[in-house]
Amino acid sequence: MNALAPIIAWPDLIEDQLGLALWDAVEIARAVGGVAMGQFQVSGVEIDSRDVVPGDLFFALKGEAMDGHKFVASAFARGAAAVVVDRPVDGPHILVSNTSSALELLAKAARCRTFARIIGVTGSVGKTGVKEAIFAALDRSSRGKAHRSVKSYNNHVGVPLSLTRMDARCRYAVFEMGMNHKGEISALTAQVRPHVAVITTIAPAHIENLGSIEAIADAKAEIFEGLEPGGIAIIPADSPQFARLKEAAEQQRIAVVSFGRAAHSDVRLLDAVPASGGGSLVTADLGDRRVCYTVAEPGEHWISNSLAVMAAVRAAGGDLGAAGLALAEMQGLKGRGQRTTIAVPGGDSSGRALLIDESYNANPASMRATLAQLGITPARRRIAVLGTMKELGQHGPAFHAALADPVLAAQIDHVVLVGDEMQPLADELGKAGAALLGKRPSIAHCRTATEAQAALLEFGLEGGDAILVKGSNSVGLGAVVAALAQQKD
Repeated sequence: MNALAPIIAWPDLIEDQLGLALWDAVEIARAVGGVAMGQFQVSGVEIDSRDVVPGDLFFALKGEAMDGHKFVASAFARGAAAVVVDRPVDGPHILVSNTSSALELLAKAARCRTFARIIGVTGSVGKTGVKEAIFAALDRSSRGKAHRSVKSYNNHVGVPLSLTRMDARCRYAVFEMGMNHKGEISALTAQVRPHVAVITTIAPAHIENLGSIEAIADAKAEIFEGLEPGGIAIIPADSPQFARLKEAAEQQRIAVVSFGRAAHSDVRLLDAVPASGGGSLVTADLGDRRVCYTVAEPGEHWISNSLAVMAAVRAAGGDLGAAGLALAEMQGLKGRGQRTTIAVPGGDSSGRALLIDESYNANPASMRATLAQLGITPARRRIAVLGTMKELGQHGPAFHAALADPVLAAQIDHVVLVGDEMQPLADELGKAGAALLGKRPSIAHCRTATEAQAALLEFGLEGGDAILVKGSNSVGLGAVVAALAQQKD
């Protein structure tokens, strides 16, 4: 037998006809309607010159306060292979009339050329973690041929940027979509055109702009508008907005898969028990089979998230076993549940305290879930640094005051409140009758993150403590986390 026969008979694959580079000059110029000055290939796309690495294509975007053209030289100095600009520059570049439009056009070209199965994720709470878990599952089962939007690149700039970074050879891609106004997800889903659309949950985030929880559900349901023919909508069965979301999906004539504890859930939780290490051992019914898996992330919200992940992976044609392994290995993301051990004196003499970083975002639902998890976290003392929840409008005072119950139920010893909007919570916790609901914490109310650091220093952290830091990103509590993390064990 001729030893070359198996090689000669190797099947032709579509991806074999694709270039190895992410983009080349000809492809970019054709996609954006620009003029290529020089021949080049790029391996990445970036819009922040500080993040450029060798081989990147840098888009010089114009913002309200900054013009990216000022940083073209810096991008080249960091190794950019080329830049996209609206005026001639020294070095390889694509000349266009509008760089922001060019980014969207390159994103459109990326979506048109891919053969990948696309998953879109939105929701009031949990979308970044769910996106990461779905990606981890699909990347594992496809042996590295999955793509996703990094960090929280979920807006009118982040989504097209994430699309341009999608390799033509990938088999799966997961994109996060966010909003704080009506119509924003509609525009994003038109670019992503997902085959599977996931809504994690509906909660009163951005209610200041949208006015009601029903309006928030409608805005999230815009993700169904961009679904490809034969697409699948994955929605939370336990949500009070379930019927509304289902109707919105059915209006687009797409299949609906629900997840949750409710009896009508298509992916239904049967059982969840604590697992070693703080997570959960979950058993779920998928209709034609039952699956059992471990969720490494602690908290009831992650049990629900895991059901959404299983539903999405199955809808995308992925491997459920890989999804289970991914969930078992998931670690908290920076600003979204990351847990770090820091060195501290005294206390239980262990020399260590647990730092829980939830500093990136906060709304009433995520606050309650995170405080509940802190309440069952083993600790000598529980300390919470809680920042203002933004974009709640006229509902803000009531939502902040309502955090008193979960704070007391969590048996927190000391709470640092940050921001003027936290005054209603400080007042509620200060009421004499509040102590009847649980341990009454000592309270420090600060205006800034810097003052919060000083308040923690004055209180004194000790061995065996568990410290939660959570608030809206604009409050700046990431600085508190960074300062504490310098004491890393």
